[in-house]
Amino acid sequence: MTNRTHREVHLAARPTGPVTDDLFEIVEVPVPEPADGQVLVRNTLMGVAAVMRTLMDEVTTVPMPSFGIGEPLHGSAIGEVVAAPGTDLRPGDLVEHHFGWREYALVDAAGVHRHEPGQLPDPAGYLSQGPTALMGIDHGAEVRPGDTVFVTGAAGGVGSLAGQIARLRGAARVIGSTGSPEKADRLRKEFGYDAVVLRGAGPIEEQLRAAAPEGVDAVFDNVGGEQLQAAIAVANRGARIALVGALATQLSDGTASATPIDTLSLLSRSITMRGVALYDHLDLIPRWNELFGQGLRDGTLTFPHARLQGIAQAPRALQELIAGKHLGAVLVEL
Repeated sequence: MTNRTHREVHLAARPTGPVTDDLFEIVEVPVPEPADGQVLVRNTLMGVAAVMRTLMDEVTTVPMPSFGIGEPLHGSAIGEVVAAPGTDLRPGDLVEHHFGWREYALVDAAGVHRHEPGQLPDPAGYLSQGPTALMGIDHGAEVRPGDTVFVTGAAGGVGSLAGQIARLRGAARVIGSTGSPEKADRLRKEFGYDAVVLRGAGPIEEQLRAAAPEGVDAVFDNVGGEQLQAAIAVANRGARIALVGALATQLSDGTASATPIDTLSLLSRSITMRGVALYDHLDLIPRWNELFGQGLRDGTLTFPHARLQGIAQAPRALQELIAGKHLGAVLVEL
């Protein structure tokens, strides 16, 4: 192998406030050698996600392992197989795995998923958060033709796709929330949202009532907090509320925040509230890839995302995601 070393991003310390550069260390280490049953992958793209801020804490409530001090971070990545002795994989195969934050990854064969060439027009699409968006729309909010749908955190990697999927499912009106007037304009002009509730522009409930004068039938909640409370207040009888994310807590520098809920209000209007997590719906991933490939080709779906160049930009990518700098997914090209 010509390249004998590669770079990894390690967690240097646990955050006690905002995520800063000094929490990360870029380390040069030897490129690992695969044994039988292992796959050496040259990573080409990795994604960052809000949950990574949560995993930087030593103890979390999410069912995922926390990052270890002095160890590489981890997360979704795609790349090309370099060597895979004792497996049916071949050099050049495109694979997805969970060992991002490094230029080369050594993965047990069971931990990689091979993608068929050409299924998606751009391989970066495999790092979309579309499976989560599809899960929340179909299994959580159960969006139906004619529904008015409210998507909180609509400009993120999940929300920017959830609104598009709601439209495909026949939603009559799709309303989103975001914190930026510029993002609000793009959500309306580019991603199928009819109206946008703007965080910081007055009470969310008042804005939502104005945007949905006939109430809301389905809610895709990425955020919690005031936005979830507003959604419940404006929800119609029989509405379905999907709890998909908790950005109000995940991006709050580690300080937990509870959302008071009027349970009598839910009961009296027969409102369903359901937490949904992708690890219970992994069968949606191949279904999403098929739907996504078709939608990207026929123009019914788009993949909003930002790409930063080089592994040294991975810490900045996470910081910019947390700060809400980008619309859509945030990826790093390695």
